[in-house]
Amino acid sequence: LLQDAHNSSVLNNDVLGAFLPSGHVAGLSHPVTIQFWHDRVLDTSNATCVFWQPGADAGSTGSWSGAGCNTTHREGTVICHCDHLTYFAVLLLPAGTLSPAQLASLTHISTIGCSLSAAATLCTLLLCCFSSTPCPPPSCRQRLRDNTTRIHMHLLAALLLLNCSFLLSMPLATGAEGLCQVTAALLHASLLCALAWMAAEAFHLLLLLVKVYNIYIQHYLLKLCLFAWGLPTLAVVAAFVFKGDIYGYHTISTSEGYRNTTIVPSARCWLTSPPAHYTTLCYAGLILLFNMLVLGRVAMILRRIQRQKGQVRKDWATVLGLTCLLGTTWGLAFFRFGIFLIPQVYLFTILNSLQG
Repeated sequence: LLQDAHNSSVLNNDVLGAFLPSGHVAGLSHPVTIQFWHDRVLDTSNATCVFWQPGADAGSTGSWSGAGCNTTHREGTVICHCDHLTYFAVLLLPAGTLSPAQLASLTHISTIGCSLSAAATLCTLLLCCFSSTPCPPPSCRQRLRDNTTRIHMHLLAALLLLNCSFLLSMPLATGAEGLCQVTAALLHASLLCALAWMAAEAFHLLLLLVKVYNIYIQHYLLKLCLFAWGLPTLAVVAAFVFKGDIYGYHTISTSEGYRNTTIVPSARCWLTSPPAHYTTLCYAGLILLFNMLVLGRVAMILRRIQRQKGQVRKDWATVLGLTCLLGTTWGLAFFRFGIFLIPQVYLFTILNSLQG
């Protein structure tokens, strides 16, 4: 009773029961008011009034539910307004837990954003492919040698794969386990590849703006492809073959995760292993750190140029646009704490789903 499966705990271990001898009381037009006192600082978004719902089966103990209860807060007091009588308590949810309504809105935002990004990246790739064919031979040869355009196209392809696999991860979470594992592995590989191509963009930018001369590297694009496509794919394939259980159904806990809510499906095909999740975060952190250092170096160069020429607005606009290609907005994933949690999650979802 004092702790549930989502690591939520009851405030002060206090459970209050209210009953009438006449039997079960529910659906009250005027809700009853129950007050719980406390002497600690609470995060009001994570302290929720709940009641104990017995299990339907003989072997089920039951669970906490918030149906029919509203929560208000005053200094040192949590006030519950419920339309029925039973056992009541205040459940302290783990930090960083979203409500079902927030999860639903974030799901809609990410679905719309990823759909738009997938369509935009596909159209851009088709335009780049078709625009290179009808031109005169000299310009064609010059364009084919343009590694900058080729790197952009590889990044677009990685983002297209990432968006499509993400959109598939939710509907396939209700299907066969093997298919969900394959989808999760594809999503993981596409994420690692997209981040790697962002690092390739940063490296190429470094060569263009910092090392202007003597930047010829033999089989340059092939080496970038081995790094950005080959290494992440090899790592995911090895993990899938030797330890396939790290991929599968990933349940997203919400502030009403103890309820049978149907607002939005809370399962995805994704990583199920915490070590694999943290390894992915470290991988992303190292890439984003490198990209930020490159951007800082480029900003210093442009500042020096500005002092000499006085007009570098176009260059600054170019670098600001390249921050999208370098994936700096993915760094918001490392600011999930305190008052930044909800704004960070929404910013992260909006900006990164629309990156394509």
